[in-house]
Amino acid sequence: MSADVQAIRLFSVTLVGGAALALSVTEPLAQVQNYPSRPVRMIVANGPGSAPDVIARLLSAKLAESWGQNIIVDNRPGATGLIAVELLAKSAPDGHTMFLSTMTQLIAMLTYQKYLLHSDLAPVTLVGTTPFAIVVSGASPVKSIAEWVAYAKARPGQLLYGSGGNWGSSHLCMESLNALTGLKLTHVPYANTASAFNDIIGGNIHTYCPAVPGLAPYTQSGRIRALGVTYRTPTKLLPGVPPVAETVPGFELYGWYGMNVPLKTPPEIINKINFELVRALKDPQLVERMLVTGAEAVGSTPAEFTAFLNKNTEHWTKVLKDSGAKLGQIKP
Repeated sequence: MSADVQAIRLFSVTLVGGAALALSVTEPLAQVQNYPSRPVRMIVANGPGSAPDVIARLLSAKLAESWGQNIIVDNRPGATGLIAVELLAKSAPDGHTMFLSTMTQLIAMLTYQKYLLHSDLAPVTLVGTTPFAIVVSGASPVKSIAEWVAYAKARPGQLLYGSGGNWGSSHLCMESLNALTGLKLTHVPYANTASAFNDIIGGNIHTYCPAVPGLAPYTQSGRIRALGVTYRTPTKLLPGVPPVAETVPGFELYGWYGMNVPLKTPPEIINKINFELVRALKDPQLVERMLVTGAEAVGSTPAEFTAFLNKNTEHWTKVLKDSGAKLGQIKP
């Protein structure tokens, strides 16, 4: 567990009570009490049935219970999240449009240099975290990260790795591993995870670094083997799979989900959304359902999530530049 996420978890234990007090003392009550005054749209940059979509629907159900308004999940996949992020950025800043952001969109917006999550959108809360995993075909002779590194080093330039698109999270996951181990693999970008999985199973590519949500059907059937998880410590989200860092010191990749609203949304509205989301993320039933989806619930203040995004932005900007990406020159 990263220090940033641990700090957020510890702080958020007292957030609900503190947020309630702050609302009662400092916020214009009329404005808060009238929100939401109509159905709220929650934009997701992924299609129906994806992990972000499932998490968005879990949260939307909880918000609808609290607010007595419909929360409409609006799936807007495409352009590595640019379509969804641009839609949010151009929406009215009144709290009636929100966006379930992920690490993938943060990286993509850095690549495009458009609608940066930490500065061009308003952060509300860190919703949860999720690990990635280094995987190979179930038919591969490789059974561990150490064996994979030895196998790949014996075949320089011969092996292929897949990703969900140029400079996305799965691409940079493998680039980070390659840099730390000195591996020389060839990148093959895919339009979606299913295509990458099919090509691993079919032997057309040799490895991939997908997010853990959605991995279970492939690993349980034996068609794909997970060699290592990208958290620094073991996780119950992928039981029995050791951290990559046990073999490759310094390797770490945390996926995450967050909530953003348009930049000029009034602070009192952001605080009310935050209060309800954090309360929902403490609900044991929702926590358990998120775990089934492959994510650990967090919950944070807007300021904590802003700091989290700032640190992620700094980190991924360096990784992108070190990997050869020309920021702002890549078309979506």
